[in-house]
Amino acid sequence: MNLQGRDFLTLLDYSPKEIEYLLQLAAELKAKKKAGIAHDVLRGKNVALIFEKTSTRTRCSFEVAAHDLGMGSTYLDPTGSQIGKKESIADTAQVLSGMFEGIEYRGYGQEIVQQLAQYAAVPVWNGLTNEYHPTQILADFLTIQEHFGHLQGLKFVYMGDARYNMGNSLMIGCAKMGLDFVACAPKAYHPAPALVQTCRELAAQSGGSVTLTEDTDAVAGADVVYTDVWVSMGEPTQVWVERIDALAAYQVNAALMQKAKPTAIFMHCLPAYHDHNTAVGKEMGEKFHRDAMEVTDEVFNGAQSVVFQEAENRMHTIKAVMAATLGAQFK
Repeated sequence: MNLQGRDFLTLLDYSPKEIEYLLQLAAELKAKKKAGIAHDVLRGKNVALIFEKTSTRTRCSFEVAAHDLGMGSTYLDPTGSQIGKKESIADTAQVLSGMFEGIEYRGYGQEIVQQLAQYAAVPVWNGLTNEYHPTQILADFLTIQEHFGHLQGLKFVYMGDARYNMGNSLMIGCAKMGLDFVACAPKAYHPAPALVQTCRELAAQSGGSVTLTEDTDAVAGADVVYTDVWVSMGEPTQVWVERIDALAAYQVNAALMQKAKPTAIFMHCLPAYHDHNTAVGKEMGEKFHRDAMEVTDEVFNGAQSVVFQEAENRMHTIKAVMAATLGAQFK
């Protein structure tokens, strides 16, 4: 399958066969790395990594993946780029296209990464926007495949705020790949109706389904239970008050996990507020008198949790995206 020159902005742009190919390539590259087999076939190439929002996993994944493929990488943090400030997105895209073979963007609106892709002469990869997080979903699906051996027909329950990048992207991915996706949250926290309709049409073709519910009993029979932080860093305290009040009943805890299948796995894209061992977790926990937010420590560090395998797989799947879109040829 030839994906050379393609952008990677949202899974809506990729067919189930193309997603399957990227997952297969990621598994092969992971096996090479574990076996110590060099695969630095893109020597001499360089990639630009634009981070308007900082990250641990995404930055490390892109940098290590680029290095493993033989490429150089230049990290541009929120103060290290003039994008959208002194230089337009269109001009930035054209400037970077003359110096790099690929551009990653992690930041705000999806329209920014789309405009970068419009004006860039090289592949552009979405490291996260407000609306979509496609590289995370590839890592999630690789992890699920490693655990169950397949994706088709699994019941995937997302607990919590499903209106933004994770809820949107997981719903799209499940609809494309034939999983039964359930968004379990208050009605006001469900994904946008237009995207839900699109995903239901995709699911009808793949054999999957899309269900929206407020009933936490919907976790019954789940193969995968997934959650994400209720509030992002930097949002005001009032937002915490609203979200905790609305989402407290949707916390993933031992009682909720017992409703899922005994073989179910717990997933989280990280970081997670499962204890008071971070500055934000401690501040919010003490302010609202809670030991944990979206997931309890018992579940996060429990036998069913695969969160750290999932985090590692960010690097392997991002490597596959870069390799495929840059035309890497492996022996």
